[in-house]
Amino acid sequence: MMSLVALSVDTMLPALSEIGRDLGVIDNNSSQLIISLFFFGMASGQLLYGPVSDNTGRKQAIYLGYGLFITGCLLSLVATTLPVMLAGRLLQGFGAAGPRIVSVAIVRDQYEGRAMARVMSFVMTVFIIVPIIAPTLGQGMLYLAGWRAIFAAFLILALLTLVWFALRQPETLSKEQRIPFSFNRITGTMMTILGNRNAIGYTITAGLVFGFFLGYLNSAQQIFQELYALGAAFPYYFAFLALSIGCASLFNARVVLHHTMQSLSKRALISISALSAGFFLLALLNHGHPPLWTLMAYLFATFFGTGILFGNLNALAMESLGKIAGIGAGVVGSLSTFISLIAGTAIGQCYNGTVLPLTTGFFILSLASLAAMRWAEK
Repeated sequence: MMSLVALSVDTMLPALSEIGRDLGVIDNNSSQLIISLFFFGMASGQLLYGPVSDNTGRKQAIYLGYGLFITGCLLSLVATTLPVMLAGRLLQGFGAAGPRIVSVAIVRDQYEGRAMARVMSFVMTVFIIVPIIAPTLGQGMLYLAGWRAIFAAFLILALLTLVWFALRQPETLSKEQRIPFSFNRITGTMMTILGNRNAIGYTITAGLVFGFFLGYLNSAQQIFQELYALGAAFPYYFAFLALSIGCASLFNARVVLHHTMQSLSKRALISISALSAGFFLLALLNHGHPPLWTLMAYLFATFFGTGILFGNLNALAMESLGKIAGIGAGVVGSLSTFISLIAGTAIGQCYNGTVLPLTTGFFILSLASLAAMRWAEK
């Protein structure tokens, strides 16, 4: 269930140009909104599902999310214009936030300590595998049956996992433990986080970091398939770069026992800044079209640093929230996603047929992330 988010984004990437052509999109950059609107829906949904699941139970909240996700899939499946497609993607994102957020709460309800760590390690393994294989799956469906088959696959997967979940997973939050739904509780938690320099600082940092990664997701199809003319080979290059993030997650799990999360995050951001500055000069000398192998080397190294940042920054943002961790996770996730959405969409919309906007975005946002970290730690 938690892989629905990664599948709903990465599987789409090879199909963006074809969807744009079929829906009559004139500006190729407008097709990037198919990715951005999904994240906008997910950012909005993260605020809702935590409190709803505390009030109605975990299963009811997930049913709500699945209902919205399936409705969005149907809308996208029959779309003949870009606005209808974007409305479907918005619903998919809003719906996918339910399984994504509440699944973690279900794990927390049933396990603690090492047992919880074991289950979450399995979940993270799936998270590493899905981005590696998803674009290849999307490319295969695009080749065999067209882009609408991708949404049909989302629909089938959602129905299968929903039935399996309904039959096999018992409710993990008893009626005695449920908390009444309250907008005051949500806004109160937001005020607590906004008043907590440590939490808000690391939330901003996490948003900026995911912002340059979202900028890459928005631009990747155009860069690899149009600028470098890789065509059907694009998913393999994407998978290679996704593997870098997976390796970084495993590396971080080991070294974080011997170094602080702050020091690892600072080193990663400094490395990304330095790499981006150097690669920008190389790209500029090559008129924005450096050799493919140099771009792959730069992105692989950069995403290794990004993989280290993903886990550490979320943990640092949550570290000082104590007893409001449940709803706090939703608020931190939502705020950081909104920040990343603004930054990533700006990078994607600046695409001009070169890698310069992407590299500039990486450089500026990594420096801004360092500044936000320093502010948080004062």
